[in-house]
Amino acid sequence: MPDSLVLQLKNTSKEEVYAYVTGLDIKKNGRRVLVQSDGHTLYYPVDPPADLQPLEADVAIPLSRDGSANKVTIPQIAGGRIWFSRGPKKLTFLLNPSHNPNAGAALVEPSVLNPSDPNAAVDFSFCEFTLNSDQLFANISYVDFVPRLPIALTLQRHGGNREIQHVSGMKAEAFATICDQLRAQAKRDGKPWDKLIVRAPGASPNDLPLRVLNPTHGDAVGASFAGYYEAYVDQVWKHYAGGNKLSINTQAGAGVVHGTVDDSGRLVFGSEAFNKPTTLDILGCNSGPFTTGSSDARNAIIPRLAAAFQRSTLLTDAIQPSAEPRGFYQKEPTNHYGRIVHGANLDGKGYTFAYDDVQPDGGADQCGKVNASDPELFIVSVGGYNVYTGNRLP
Repeated sequence: MPDSLVLQLKNTSKEEVYAYVTGLDIKKNGRRVLVQSDGHTLYYPVDPPADLQPLEADVAIPLSRDGSANKVTIPQIAGGRIWFSRGPKKLTFLLNPSHNPNAGAALVEPSVLNPSDPNAAVDFSFCEFTLNSDQLFANISYVDFVPRLPIALTLQRHGGNREIQHVSGMKAEAFATICDQLRAQAKRDGKPWDKLIVRAPGASPNDLPLRVLNPTHGDAVGASFAGYYEAYVDQVWKHYAGGNKLSINTQAGAGVVHGTVDDSGRLVFGSEAFNKPTTLDILGCNSGPFTTGSSDARNAIIPRLAAAFQRSTLLTDAIQPSAEPRGFYQKEPTNHYGRIVHGANLDGKGYTFAYDDVQPDGGADQCGKVNASDPELFIVSVGGYNVYTGNRLP
């Protein structure tokens, strides 16, 4: 793997779009780094004298409006994000002291949950990536929200037959469809799916919404899903009591494990016992019985069990991970946010919850990733125009 990589950023719209690259520089012991507006000069912020201080460099990279690619050079980065903002108002990043001279300043990133955030009215999106000595890995993320500004990924490998991987993302008009379908779902089941739709502060009812929050963050906008999954959990526990077995391929050292609900009301796989999860546990995938720890076996069971709850496949498939994506989100209750967002992506791919990368061995990818140990060309397209499926260069 090279110490750096040249990205190509393509604005497929005719609108004003800026890009921003943030992450931790691996070769500098994880020091915070941003790429400056020229697309190649690196900025390593130092501790400011107080909280919420402005950056001391311009990190907004203007993208061409004629469809040509902007080249941006990045070092090896962990926890990287490529952000995009549309319109004349740029994203605001702020600095807090980290009190660690080796790490540099702490970066305050845009928030979709804080109405007083300076970016609350900005139309922005991001994709995630890591470039290290082993590989480039990147994905489209909807774990926090669905943006109005779509992203697509294309990766071409250097070796062999120069394989191309492509994640389509959404068409420009797909965001409005997501909003319409969430409103329709709210009318069907009476749950606050429509409240996940967020408008810019001061926007009129006729203005297009700005973003859609993941139900994990529903409480931030008065969309409580408390109690939503509990009846389904009871059905699952009843189904796997009395000797009925749930088999999970951990796809790790523990191999295939078999679980049943014991007399104490816990779902037990060997030495690992799981209490009933709540709706909060299921949506977040990281609390209650889904809290990871020191057991490798348990840590391998958790993603596959959590994904099965999100996709509502535990009553239809006693072998997990479930093999057929067309069977996901078909049993009520289910994560309709995941169902609708996957359906809005041209190829059906994109992270809609933390373990959306769970799939059976050889199964169809759901999470919208590209990865390679020998990347030659990495293109990130933004805008949702000229969207296509199939592994070819844009």
